[in-house]
Amino acid sequence: MRALVQRAMGAQVVIDGRSPEGFEGPGLVVLIGVTHSDDADTARRLASKILQLRIFTSPEHAAERSAAELQLPLLAISQFTLYADTSKGRRPSWNAAAPGEIAEPLFDACIDELRALGAEVSTGVFGAQMRVQFTNDGPITILLELDPLPPK
Repeated sequence: MRALVQRAMGAQVVIDGRSPEGFEGPGLVVLIGVTHSDDADTARRLASKILQLRIFTSPEHAAERSAAELQLPLLAISQFTLYADTSKGRRPSWNAAAPGEIAEPLFDACIDELRALGAEVSTGVFGAQMRVQFTNDGPITILLELDPLPPK
């Protein structure tokens, strides 16, 4: 699984003109992509890694803090394009992205784990055309990539 994690000062997603989901103030915008070999354990580990990234500063603390420590909200969006292969030609290949029937449950598992860890998470709609708006703070943008653990 891959996640593009961006520290943000406010974010929202609008789908088909419906009321926006998102947050005001500091938080994380997380784009999540799934590949064929991913599993539920990978989704849980990715959620923990996202929430524990120490990329926020606060006036009260000299050291960097995580979204979990500061109880900051997240906006998570499914993003198959994180697995684009542009090595040949000008047209990206999406072959490395898992199909919806594999990706959607794993995206949902990642969101469920974020919430189980105490995060307030807004999401888009899997597979929908969405308009995501946010202000990148820093700018801070980090690409996380986790492979499934090998069998024991």
